[in-house]
Amino acid sequence: MSKRLLCILGGIILSLSAASAALAQTTTTTVTPTTVTKTTQNPDGTYTIVEYPVGKEVTVALTPTGTITNATGTATVMHMADGTTVKLNLTGLPADVNNVNLYAVDPTGAVSLLGPVTVDNGTGTFTTTTPLDKFMLVLSPEANLTAYNPDTNVLFRSAVPTGMAVIPYAASRTRSGAMGENVRATTTAVSTAYNVPMLGIPSYKVGEDTQIRINFAGDLAGSRANAFITPRKDGPTQIKVRFHELKKSNTPDTRIVVWAVGPDNSMVKIGQVINTGRRNETEIKGETALRDFGLFITAEPADVNAPTTTVIGTFIK
Repeated sequence: MSKRLLCILGGIILSLSAASAALAQTTTTTVTPTTVTKTTQNPDGTYTIVEYPVGKEVTVALTPTGTITNATGTATVMHMADGTTVKLNLTGLPADVNNVNLYAVDPTGAVSLLGPVTVDNGTGTFTTTTPLDKFMLVLSPEANLTAYNPDTNVLFRSAVPTGMAVIPYAASRTRSGAMGENVRATTTAVSTAYNVPMLGIPSYKVGEDTQIRINFAGDLAGSRANAFITPRKDGPTQIKVRFHELKKSNTPDTRIVVWAVGPDNSMVKIGQVINTGRRNETEIKGETALRDFGLFITAEPADVNAPTTTVIGTFIK
């Protein structure tokens, strides 16, 4: 066989070997997963209620409304097992704004006053606590908001923090539990037929329990209870009513409700218990941002956001 033929055969063999090697190779494509964090918010941004996780500090941007477009604000929210702390920081407010009021709006639409914020030279800081863990924040020049809707006069609304989803707004306003909530002061029994005396809370020692007396009447006549009021320097005033001898109500499963009323007749429901008649010891506790207030007790046939029946307990300093 000639050298030329051998060279040709050798080239063919090498070509076939290279092709086989190429066919035997496996091509691997590595795909790196991409995590996309989405923020869900109502299209118009007017309801931005979120649930704050326990033990995680969350920074919330406060969006100014069209009346103060150059102002900025943030809130640092820290939810713990025993409550939620809100630290507020405002800058760039107009010179004619001296104070604003911070409110929390929960998923039922109930509005809770967290406290007034003093503004000095366009800036304001404020720290408070709330028992809520699902809420949005609004700041308003109005001192007695009892409801919130897109037309409410507000200067700031909280934006949705990154990675958190809006809790749908519920039309129902019913709620229960031992926590304060603003309610509309339209009850005749309170505003005209019954005058609730103020307790002079500013004179109480901050950070210490002050015990006050309760006069019971009606269904609760003969009941015994201790009432304690504890003003806090860095938050709302705490209220605790501990029943030792709770008399059985004539109406089954009556709700015993403790209310706070301010000098301007603004109402806050402190808390409630159901008087089943099967126990004589129980406790109602809550808090309010009202600086001064009176306290009274009513017995309600159903869960309500404003007193509807006769006062059956009054608090005396």
